[in-house]
Amino acid sequence: MTETFALALVLIPALVIAIVFHEVAHGYAAKLLGDPTASERGRLTLNPLRHVDPVGTLLVPGALALLGGPVFGWAKPVPVNKWRLDNPRFGMMAVAAAGPGSNFVLAGLGAVLLGLTMPVGIGFGGDSEAGAALLVGQSGEPLWLATGLFYFILVNIFLGLFNLLPIPPFDGSHIVGGLLPARLRAGWERLQGIGMVLLVGLIAASWVFGTSWLGEVLMPPVGYAMGFYLALADSIAALIA
Repeated sequence: MTETFALALVLIPALVIAIVFHEVAHGYAAKLLGDPTASERGRLTLNPLRHVDPVGTLLVPGALALLGGPVFGWAKPVPVNKWRLDNPRFGMMAVAAAGPGSNFVLAGLGAVLLGLTMPVGIGFGGDSEAGAALLVGQSGEPLWLATGLFYFILVNIFLGLFNLLPIPPFDGSHIVGGLLPARLRAGWERLQGIGMVLLVGLIAASWVFGTSWLGEVLMPPVGYAMGFYLALADSIAALIA
């Protein structure tokens, strides 16, 4: 139980940082493409209090961490007015992609820092399973910095890929909507209003039928991406060894 609580203390700050940067990236992309709505409402700030949703950013991920489930969450969405964008169709696609893109960049920065600070003798070999528990040094003490950076990378990868799912109102659905022909786009956009209902329905169906669609869909690419970032960390650690 102590280890689980310690893991939650590592995961929740990582998730808050990942979510805040994700939302701010949406807002900055929108501003660059002509829509200053987020800026006008004071949402282009890294102050987490401006973005945190008590349930989605704290309660849900905290409970999932303690229960050993996949840790994810959400923040208050940054407001975007597509009709103020210079090109509403492609602007919305770019704004949507900016959020997950920021998470993949953060994961890369985390991998660089992990490689620079990783103790001698600790290596992953691209193995995404290596950090399933708290990393420990040769004397058995927890390596908190390495553990925190490992899970920071993992959380950002998961959040980025999770938001790319083509399910309204996730970012992936806005990208798909921009790619659809005009005759299909209007109907797809109407689904955005009931997107959370669709998600809850999918989760409920997975419980009823005893399947884990989220894990089956996301964990293979998460594992592949984690292996890539850990290999990057190993390479940097080897360069400075």
